[in-house]
Amino acid sequence: MAKKSVLNKKSLDFLEKYLNNAAPTGYEWEGQKLWMDYLKPYVDEFITDTYGTAVAVINPKATYKVVIEGHADEISWYVNYISDNGLIYVIRNGGSDHQIAPSKVVNIHTKKGIVKGVFGWPAIHTRNRAKEEPPKPHNICIDIGAKDKDEVLKMGVHVGCVITYPDEFHILNNDKFVCRALDNRMGGFMIAEVARLLHENKKKLPFGLYVTNSVQEEIGLRGAEMITHTIQPDVAIVTDVTHDTTTPMIDQKVQGHVEIGKGPVVAYAPAVQQKLRDLITDTAEAKKIPFQRSALSRATGTDTDAFAYSNGGVASALISLPLRYMHTTVEMVHRDDVENVIRMIYETLLKIKAGETFSYFE
Repeated sequence: MAKKSVLNKKSLDFLEKYLNNAAPTGYEWEGQKLWMDYLKPYVDEFITDTYGTAVAVINPKATYKVVIEGHADEISWYVNYISDNGLIYVIRNGGSDHQIAPSKVVNIHTKKGIVKGVFGWPAIHTRNRAKEEPPKPHNICIDIGAKDKDEVLKMGVHVGCVITYPDEFHILNNDKFVCRALDNRMGGFMIAEVARLLHENKKKLPFGLYVTNSVQEEIGLRGAEMITHTIQPDVAIVTDVTHDTTTPMIDQKVQGHVEIGKGPVVAYAPAVQQKLRDLITDTAEAKKIPFQRSALSRATGTDTDAFAYSNGGVASALISLPLRYMHTTVEMVHRDDVENVIRMIYETLLKIKAGETFSYFE
């Protein structure tokens, strides 16, 4: 007998609205407002900070604090230079992929509203096939249909305007979610669903739960670095995305074997506290939640590192969602994995005891 879905129509409607909203690094607040509005019925209060991280709190008076966390920002571009003939050159805001840019439609965010543009590229007929130059950060440019620099400026576009892709959410073959910015608004969505389930199932936790949607992960875990000092948690369970390594041109001997549809990915890394990770995997096995494993060497490259090494050391773990085509406009995840990440975090929270130290020396 198939398990009942943890997602409902309201969940999926929120997911679509949340994904379709642009929230580039440094400009996450509109997405955070959507996220907080969705969570209002399920939590006791909110904490926000000056850079836009949002925290939904359950049982805020408790002294023992547990964080579940995702990050809210998406990769983007900045306007860096405007040529005399009205073409716009860019620099990265996060890990934007220059190779996918040519022929993409873009939204340039200005005080006057969205200005549409396109990443142009020379026609195949005009290129020297013997010496074809690939797309590079310095040779891709945006055309907004302006005749010169003055017209660009009159349209409200200036150096420093942020640029996003407009690609919106859709579902392939009934169970594959596709959109830009699944990295990592899926994380914010999944932790919100955990809070919803706790509320709807009337679960009373013996600790304070801090459902944390951090900003600025894509440029160095900055939002998590800030908010962990505000919360001062005892435990942090972070969720992010990781690479499905079954698609072409990926060496599994280097990247490991991870596949969408096969379950959440539990990380093994120095920043991951082993007893907390064992609680997660033991709980998953007991609840028959499928999962995969991944080894991550010196650092996880996620907000886990920021939480783990803060406040004298915070017991932290990482549960990742397998994803294809990271940092493109067609990122893809499997619905079953999304639901199983939610289940894994939910069931683990029910096993954590207030005051638990996860010490190796007890």
